[in-house]
This record gives sequence, structure tokens and C-alpha cells, in this order.
Amino acid sequence: MSKIKYAMIGFGGIAENRLAKEGFACDKARFEPLPDAQLIGVTDINPERENAAAALGLKWYDNADDIFADPAVDAVFVATNNLTHASLAKAALNAGKHVIVEKPMATKATDAAELVSLAQAKKLSLAVDHMMIYNVYNAQAKKMVDAGELGTVNDACFHMEFAYGYDPAEAASWRCASKDEIGGPIGDVASHCFYMAEYVFNSTIEELSCVYYPKTMPINVEDGAYIKFKLANGLSGSVKVGFNEFRGGLRGALSNFGYEIYGSDAVLRGYATMFQLSGHDDEPIKLRLELDKFERQEQVKPDGPVQNIYQALVSNHAQSILSGQILAGNDAVHNLKLVEAAHQSAMAGGKIVGVK
Repeated sequence: MSKIKYAMIGFGGIAENRLAKEGFACDKARFEPLPDAQLIGVTDINPERENAAAALGLKWYDNADDIFADPAVDAVFVATNNLTHASLAKAALNAGKHVIVEKPMATKATDAAELVSLAQAKKLSLAVDHMMIYNVYNAQAKKMVDAGELGTVNDACFHMEFAYGYDPAEAASWRCASKDEIGGPIGDVASHCFYMAEYVFNSTIEELSCVYYPKTMPINVEDGAYIKFKLANGLSGSVKVGFNEFRGGLRGALSNFGYEIYGSDAVLRGYATMFQLSGHDDEPIKLRLELDKFERQEQVKPDGPVQNIYQALVSNHAQSILSGQILAGNDAVHNLKLVEAAHQSAMAGGKIVGVK
């Protein structure tokens, strides 16, 4: 088996433009074919998406069951609304397909844990789209922390703050309207901050405390949150997320998606490093790392070439199948436990909550 053949369930904007065009290199003008993975078809509940699939040369399946029944499909990428992630992933696993699930893997940690157990029982590779760990700028930040280039690190802040929900259409979307879909800044973007903190510091968050921002937006979910976390290795840091921050506009907000890592000798700042961008020259916002040594500031370039974060995710999953070293998906369960703990803490007035 030279390439793992994938089909995608759900073909909205992100699925088309990020997962298909970038992750599976269907945009042939920008990317060479992947050596280990190929997207062969898609389906969506909106039949009008068939034209978008055809434009990329993809087979259109009438429904998910047709994908599950197709012996040509080795693996399934679930990219639907959050509430259906777990049920579709379960059906795919039961059909003998390897699975990647768009973040979050489920809307409850217990449901994600059931998927992990099912995948292990069937010896199938299961992964979640925690794509930011594949960003070369973030990999460089991790490398610098590991090498002690900042001195002794004792604090960090990861943040994703922007304006979303002021427009009525946005307010009606799942991100602002549905707690069941774990909409809101905590479920939507603090989840990224959690796994990125764990990645950079090579440790897991074992406890956190959280407070919601003052309620100023007419949306059903929290406007934002401030979260303090402690890692198993003793380091602590914070997460700031919000739908109520204008930040000058979209480009200003995107450029501020990042982190500050505070050491005794220097501060490392990432700009636009926590988003859907990879660092390609043709992207609208430039990613950058800045090392602040207090007397002077340096722009840091990654040691290696830029890789597309979605392609890296897909290839990592495909290689796990080809090598027989299957992925378990435990990181997705832990991430959901952190999201649930943040809400539990906020509703208890910021009480510290442990996470196992």
C-alpha cells in the first residue's frame, strides 16, 4: 500500500480550503502531491458542495454510509459540526476505517475516551486535528525553550482574542449559540492554547483555574476567559481567549494570535503562530518569532523549511498506518477534560480544578 486513501465527511469552507486544498494538496498550483496520502472523495449534507468537490477532482459520495461501505477508502477525515464528530468517528471505526477527527474529537471527554478504546480494540489509527504543533515556528519555540536559550522559564501566556459574535449571523452560529457544541472561546480556541502549552513545555496540564470575562455580548456562550494552569513539571502559565476583543480588525487580531514565554534571560514572542497559517510566502499574515533579550530584539527564523501544518497532520496519520505504529488519540481526550475543567472552575468562582 503506497498511499493511504482518505475520504472526508463534511466539506465546508475550512474542509475545502485548509484540509483538502492544503492538507491533501488538492491545490496543485501550490503543492506537490503527498507521497503517503490521497484524498479521493468527500460528502456533505449540503448537496451544493458537490461542485466544489468536482472542481478539485474529488469523488462525491451521497452520504457517509457510502464512504463507510467503499473498500477503496482506507481512512476517514471527519470535518462536520462538533456534535456529530463522535458518532461519525465511531461509525467509521466500526466500518474498519482509520480516522482523523477535526477538533474537538467529541463534545464530551467520556465520548472521546470511548472512541480511543474502540480504535485500540480494532487496531485502527485515531487522531485529532491539533495542527498547530506542526508549525515550524512553534517547533522552533519549543527547541529554544528545551535548549535553555531563554534562561530559566517561569511563566508563559498563550492567547487567541478577536471579535466574533457582534454580527447577527455570527451570533447565530454554533461558536456563539450552542453550548452543546462546546461553542465559546474556551471550547473553540482555549483548546488550542492548552495543547500548545503542553507541546512547548513537554508536559501535561494537571490543574487549572478559570474565570469568565464580564458579560457584554448578547451571545449564549461565554464572551471570553482567563485561565491559569499548572503543568506536571511545575511550570505555570496562563491562557487568554475572547470573542469580545476587536484588536483593530481581522489582521491585527490574527497577528496577535500567539504567545509570550518568559525566561530569566529573554522573552520569546510568537506572532500569528497560533492559527491556520503555516508560514508560506503567499499567506496574508506573516508569522514571526521575536527573541527579546531586553538590550536588543532579534527576529528568529526556523531552523528547517516551512511545512504545511495540515499536510504534516495528514502525513503523520498516514505514516502511522503504513508503519503499523497506530495513533491512539489520547491527547484529544485530555484536551476535552481541560475544556470541561475550565468551565467547571469558572462556574465555581475560579476554583482550582485538577485534571487527570
